[in-house]
Amino acid sequence: MDDIINEAYGIVQCKECPWYKACVVPMKFTTEDIRRQLEQAAPGANAPDQIDPVTQNLLSSMATAAQNSLLEGCPVFIQRLRSSPGLAQQLKQLMLNWGSEEKSGQ
Repeated sequence: MDDIINEAYGIVQCKECPWYKACVVPMKFTTEDIRRQLEQAAPGANAPDQIDPVTQNLLSSMATAAQNSLLEGCPVFIQRLRSSPGLAQQLKQLMLNWGSEEKSGQ
């Protein structure tokens, strides 16, 4: 009986979630976002017009690295992944085999 209640609760919780049907979204960082964060951490350290090209390039690289490695996720989805190692493993296998189904079907 607990399984049925938990499953129903999960469905209701998911449908009420503002992330509904959009469980994961890549985070978006720009060079400007990182520069603003650095300015807030050390106010007055560098004025925006005083940033040298090397620092600008570093900020750009940081923004690209963050976009390629971080992901925003729905709290319900994340909780389900944490509570179900099997589900996480299935998703991992799906991603590892991505595109191989298309090649074998041709």
